[in-house]
Amino acid sequence: MSIELLLSIGGLALLDTLSPATIGVTVYLLLTETKSLASRLLIYLLTVAGFYFSVGVMLMLGMGVLLDSVASLFQSRAVSWVIFIMGVGLFIASFYSPQKGNTELPRPKSKSRFFSMVALGFTTALIEVGTAFPYFAAIGLMTTADLTPYQWLPVMSGYNLIMVLPSLILFMLYLLFGRMMQRPLERLQMSIAKQSGSVLSWVLCIVGLILIANSLDYL
Repeated sequence: MSIELLLSIGGLALLDTLSPATIGVTVYLLLTETKSLASRLLIYLLTVAGFYFSVGVMLMLGMGVLLDSVASLFQSRAVSWVIFIMGVGLFIASFYSPQKGNTELPRPKSKSRFFSMVALGFTTALIEVGTAFPYFAAIGLMTTADLTPYQWLPVMSGYNLIMVLPSLILFMLYLLFGRMMQRPLERLQMSIAKQSGSVLSWVLCIVGLILIANSLDYL
């Protein structure tokens, strides 16, 4: 596994830390939850990360079976052109994506139960999985690199850990500073609601550039 591949996947994982829904729900729980906050937030984040990890494993295994018969295609000029065009398309789309995001973030209907946190985690993951361009791009890079499960499983685990790391950092800051975090969290909540569209634009732009860069070797 090359350093270049790890850096590309790491960069995509950092992009996924900008998830407005996951961070938004975390901030909401920190601002409103008073009892069993640690356990409920942990259940929520584990559900989100577990969902993405499961989707990633299924995609990697499915793609792996497909690659057994068409492995050479992913290093062919035709497929490289397809990846290149997709990258250009995402890059161009980044300039036309809506700049005003949806201000409605998922909210737990009942924070007193274990299943409500699990349901909230699944809701968040389902909302974002359709636009998880960095994650799908990372899976594509690992697939084209023809990694073995012993190689891509720890990489994917690390990716999902990085993805929820901002929420864990916010929680640690909340534990350290308590009520001093009230005002910063409120400002962050408002900023997330207003800037989710621009975040998507940046993500599309960077993922497009990464796909373009990784397709040039075979053009």
